[in-house]
Amino acid sequence: MFMRWAIVLLLVLPGAGWAEEVADPEDSAGEEEPASPATHGSRSQWANLLRMEATSLTLLPRRGVGRDEGFVQLEPRVVVRKRGVFNLSLGAPVRLRLWGGGEGAGSVRKADWDALSDWGQVVRAFTVGGDAPNSLWMGALESYTLLSGHLVRRYNNRGNPDYHPAGAVVTGKLGPAYVEAFASDVLGARLVGAEVALDVPYLLFGRPPLPLQYLLSLSAVHDWGRAGGASKPLTLAHLDGTAMLVRRRSPEGGFELQLLGGWGGRPGEGGAWGAVAGVGVDALTATVDLRARLEGRVQRGGFRQGAFGPDYELARFQVAGPASLPQAEAPFPEGYSAYGEVILSWDAERLGTLARRHLRLTMGAEAFSWGRVDVEGRLEAQAFHRSLTVAVGGLAMGTGQPAARYLVSGEARWRFLGGKLYAVGQGGTLLFPTAEGTLRPGAFAAVGLGVDHVR
Repeated sequence: MFMRWAIVLLLVLPGAGWAEEVADPEDSAGEEEPASPATHGSRSQWANLLRMEATSLTLLPRRGVGRDEGFVQLEPRVVVRKRGVFNLSLGAPVRLRLWGGGEGAGSVRKADWDALSDWGQVVRAFTVGGDAPNSLWMGALESYTLLSGHLVRRYNNRGNPDYHPAGAVVTGKLGPAYVEAFASDVLGARLVGAEVALDVPYLLFGRPPLPLQYLLSLSAVHDWGRAGGASKPLTLAHLDGTAMLVRRRSPEGGFELQLLGGWGGRPGEGGAWGAVAGVGVDALTATVDLRARLEGRVQRGGFRQGAFGPDYELARFQVAGPASLPQAEAPFPEGYSAYGEVILSWDAERLGTLARRHLRLTMGAEAFSWGRVDVEGRLEAQAFHRSLTVAVGGLAMGTGQPAARYLVSGEARWRFLGGKLYAVGQGGTLLFPTAEGTLRPGAFAAVGLGVDHVR
């Protein structure tokens, strides 16, 4: 599964692609793909989508900190797409104030547009190259994993609700080498990284009859810490090896079993290192796509695998737990951990895009030898001929320790009147970074209507 997420799907299994790990906002909300009435049914032609969504949004403080704020949120969207070649989705929520915010608050929520990086949210998705090995993807990085995943795993570049960057992912293949590079913010100096994976038999003996059996990869990630709020720079590197133990393929899918191992550290920081070993399983049929991994990990000197994870945009200001320090400065106990992850998609008819799956579960959990447990996941389900989509997500960091961090969210969308109109309801909890480097708790709730020509 480790290389399939970004390589094997490209080169071995037809009809799938690495972009599933970089969540398209069109798909992550459980929405349909656009279809132009003039070209419907032809994948070689252009398609388009026009949408307007209006909701009433309330931001609520928790623990008596801050003030209630109310907004009318208008979210226009336009999509132009040629399947497998080009995709452009533009649109951003504009929050017009109804009440709250204190003296001098403007009519538009300032925190949504007060930095250059915030203008990245206008680009919801931009793709050139489709599922080809040489491609470009730009937009919100939701649950993004960089190839082997031992540095960047399930990362969300919009985990800070006042920071709305557009990230970018570039992939390329040349001979035995496959490269993936990313930036979490194309308009600011933040996370940048890359991983190079080498097909070892191909490198030594020429193109093998069975590609990607044995892979060696090197990754490095650096956080400049100059956008989305200043923080201390952080650099990590990791070396990985993967061996394909079992590979079975058929017209309807396949099965893979991989063995992996790796070592990583913080360049320039003596004694900061970690090691990992584990197994991964991929199973694909016409209606089920299952990916799972189980790893044993060692952490020493403050290094940990998956440091750039789902909580990072908050942890870079204040980690979960009693330390109350930024992640780049906070101590991390030496010890061991067990990490497990599962990504399951199911469809009663046949697997299609992420937007057309009756069930999708993605979850990762890590238990440490010194008593800490981290869990993060999301469940989406479709029912009533895909007219109803319900999604719930949650994050629990540092459970079993003082000052653990918990976040939850949920969303429901119901299409009616032939699918042209839909109702939406959202709610959940938030953490807002402050100028002092602490996190202010809050909550949100929204209800509204939308209209488009998606069906």
